[in-house]
Amino acid sequence: MGPVMRALAVTGAMSMAALPVLAQERGPFGGRNGPALPSPLITGPQLPLPPVEGEAPLTLTALFAGSNQPVRSGLAWRIYEDRSDGVRPNIVARSEAADPSFTLAPGGYVATVTYGFATASKRITMAGAALSDRLTITAGALKLSGAIGDMKITPADLAFSVFVPIGTNSEGRLVRSGVKAGELIRLPEGTYHVVSNYGESNAIQRADLKVENGKVTDATLNHRAATVTLKLVAAPGAEAFAGTAFSVLTPGGDTIREAIGAFPQVTLAEGDYVLIARHDGQVFTREFKVESGMDRDIEVVAKAS
Repeated sequence: MGPVMRALAVTGAMSMAALPVLAQERGPFGGRNGPALPSPLITGPQLPLPPVEGEAPLTLTALFAGSNQPVRSGLAWRIYEDRSDGVRPNIVARSEAADPSFTLAPGGYVATVTYGFATASKRITMAGAALSDRLTITAGALKLSGAIGDMKITPADLAFSVFVPIGTNSEGRLVRSGVKAGELIRLPEGTYHVVSNYGESNAIQRADLKVENGKVTDATLNHRAATVTLKLVAAPGAEAFAGTAFSVLTPGGDTIREAIGAFPQVTLAEGDYVLIARHDGQVFTREFKVESGMDRDIEVVAKAS
């Protein structure tokens, strides 16, 4: 072997011998003084978890009490653990279907169903076999609207409050406020006191309504009221003064409504009123009468004192 070949052989041998040392000195991110990185794991598609041994379906249905009529909408189902140790039970499953199906492990549960403000519950034991059960709800619903004579009031102008009477107090316990006309209010069977507010002043009507099991009570409350437009003018039919402050009072001096503007609108119950208009430091008054269903302008003429 010639001198050149011997030199190449020696260099190659030194390089090969140094390779293991270099590999050991490289860090986990290509630096030095650390072990080499392991090869990345290769995983396949996620497989579904195997079913828990003993799990079985529970199918539930809600019926109106005293009939075989199923409840087909407005339901909220919850399945709880059945605990007797005083600890608050966890919710195991929930659904808003009419006929829900839950897959449950063996054990004790409490099934509850809510229909608006009405609720029913039942203890259920799962033993590894499919089970069907029914819960009975004693409830109905209210659907409210308002009218003046034969004319329906626009739903946006109405708001209802529903109370449960307690003793001699018809408004003993508030069930729901801000109910809109046409809205379905699901309630336990019983008698309720309903207050209807037309506008934002004193146009109010009340009624006691009965909710029957499995039925919708559709009730219209009749108001005796009208909407008036308030104006301060220099002469009858003239342009209204902007920025006028109005106060509507009863003949006894009780304030019913206050408003500011050129021609604010106020809905008032049928009756007699006093209107006070304030503008540029001057005060003007007039008496007026509201007749049910007769919307009109109420003008105060600004007369120099």
